[in-house]
Amino acid sequence: MNKNLLLFSFLLLSGFFGTYAQLQTKTGPMSKNFGPVYPVPEANFRTDKSAKFHAVFDVSRKPADSSRVNPSLETAARYLNLHLQNGFEKQNLKVAMVIHGKAVKDLLLSESYQQEFGIDNPNLPLVRTLIEAGVELVLCGQSSAYHGVQLSETIPGTQMALSAMTALVQLQNEGYRLIHF
Repeated sequence: MNKNLLLFSFLLLSGFFGTYAQLQTKTGPMSKNFGPVYPVPEANFRTDKSAKFHAVFDVSRKPADSSRVNPSLETAARYLNLHLQNGFEKQNLKVAMVIHGKAVKDLLLSESYQQEFGIDNPNLPLVRTLIEAGVELVLCGQSSAYHGVQLSETIPGTQMALSAMTALVQLQNEGYRLIHF
């Protein structure tokens, strides 16, 4: 018998996976369609749920498959859903995303995305949901110029900064904490 299969069988039978094998992801309340998160019943790290949790996500990667939603963009939905599901106060959660590099294409309106990739932008519903939830989407002006993306071609609600570097420093000066995945 394969050693890995034997180890897996032992762990499974011994209850190693326990509760976590049974957990299912859940979306909402920020979005029922995006940002699924797992419950973590054993979380015991001391966290002040009434504190301000202002996060800025640094997003520069785009999936190789342009028909897929950019998982880096969905991180903001997960961030909001997981905190709201666990008793954090909505008014204390602020999220910004600074989009640069190849990821600037994921903010294109479907017409422009269609010209570039031959399909509608799969990120459009997610980005609109994020904007409606108050997520600040900041497009890097330098990456936009390099990749030929005009602000008028992007999903309404997108802002353009001089650069991603400028936006990241400005948001951190305003108390946002940088999260880079």
